Amino acid sequence: MSSDPPSHLHPWQVITGGICGLVLSIGLARFAFTPLLPQLQLQTGLSDAAAGGLAATHYAGYISGVLAAAWIDDVRWRHRLYSMGLWVSLLTVAGMALSTWMPAWAMWRYLGGLCGATGMLLGAGLVLGWLMRQGRRPELGVLFIGLGLGIVVSALGAWGVSHIWANWSHQWLAMSAIGLVFLVPAWWWRPPVPPAQAAVTSAEAGPKVSRRWMLTMAASYFAAGWGFVISATFTVAVVEREPAWAGQGALAWALVGLAAMPAVFLWDKVARRWGDTRALLLAFGLQTFSVILPALSGSLAAALGGAIGYGATFIGIVSLTLALVGRRAPNNPGKAMARLTLSYGAAQVIAPVVAGAMAQATGTFKGALWLTAGVMLLGMALLATLPDDPSTT
Repeated sequence: MSSDPPSHLHPWQVITGGICGLVLSIGLARFAFTPLLPQLQLQTGLSDAAAGGLAATHYAGYISGVLAAAWIDDVRWRHRLYSMGLWVSLLTVAGMALSTWMPAWAMWRYLGGLCGATGMLLGAGLVLGWLMRQGRRPELGVLFIGLGLGIVVSALGAWGVSHIWANWSHQWLAMSAIGLVFLVPAWWWRPPVPPAQAAVTSAEAGPKVSRRWMLTMAASYFAAGWGFVISATFTVAVVEREPAWAGQGALAWALVGLAAMPAVFLWDKVARRWGDTRALLLAFGLQTFSVILPALSGSLAAALGGAIGYGATFIGIVSLTLALVGRRAPNNPGKAMARLTLSYGAAQVIAPVVAGAMAQATGTFKGALWLTAGVMLLGMALLATLPDDPSTT
């Protein structure tokens, strides 16, 4: 493949390329782990605690990527790192099949986390920047379809390869082959390297929000990250662990993605009508309910209902929160968003370790689900105290 994208691209090509980049860097480099986890554990003896540790390692990589994205101002380097992340995303999926050595798995999960940050932060920023330079309206909702689509691809892909190859390593290799389908448009339709941008002064770069407002948002976003990662890591395992649900894990994970794809548009409409804070409170409440459904009932309907509720809310919480803080820090929204993303990512490192250890000790995920619901409720309480005027101290 050529190292440089075509100089003349249509908006639909750039958006499609960005969507494919998210499918590759988030949907496969991150989310393939979820539907493939049960067979990985069954065939290799990987414990729940070790699985939680691998998930935490992935999010440690994500946080590292967020830190790098927050510090790199040169847009040419942002483009180079995004391009590199597309290829490394593919390698992290294939690499999981090469051995059963835990440190190697941890390395691939860490690199996958780095790639997730490049796709989510650098890729989205490059696509949206290109659209604005072309005088086009930034299509955030359309672009973030890639997150839901990535979940669907990982779910259906895992279901398909499991029916062809029983061996866990063959399944990982087959998923990396699926990634090649998305690498081609993601690579070819990357937005061209934008012109150098004038540096802003430190006074202009600082977010125009109060410390209390930012701390409240960061704490509530930590709770959202906790709720996100428990379902993202263990949804399939929770379903497959119940004898009556065996074989339905991929269906539950596919429903998460199908619910997430239109969610950004719907939550934008809710925010326009009710306001950002009320929309976030509603999203938190619905996600809390979706988390405890499998703990309240042992039915497949409860598990699938929880998966749909989770898919319909997690992307709304992310998009609403980042859009809100971005508008409150117009001079440099990227740094304010990165600060919140670090809070979200910190929860993603801590939560799977705690949940995995609880499941290992009790033999069930119910305790971890109830703990997650409690953390989400605390996040709602914090949101309810959010100051209306972020410039006040």
